[in-house]
Amino acid sequence: MTEITLTATDIHCDHCKSSIESAVSGVAGVASVEVTIEDRTIGVRFNDPATPAVIVAAIESQGYIVD
Repeated sequence: MTEITLTATDIHCDHCKSSIESAVSGVAGVASVEVTIEDRTIGVRFNDPATPAVIVAAIESQGYIVD
């Protein structure tokens, strides 16, 4: 299991959290995702076939910019 923590400074509310968590949890291989609004971080645990690039693409597809 691989774990990464990403940052998106435009996370600011529960809608952001829900949108990102829904998009990332839909990526094949993602075991868990948790957005922390206060820190503006996205913690993701995943296995193949998920990759960091695919996870970032899922986040950015919702209109957020991963720093």
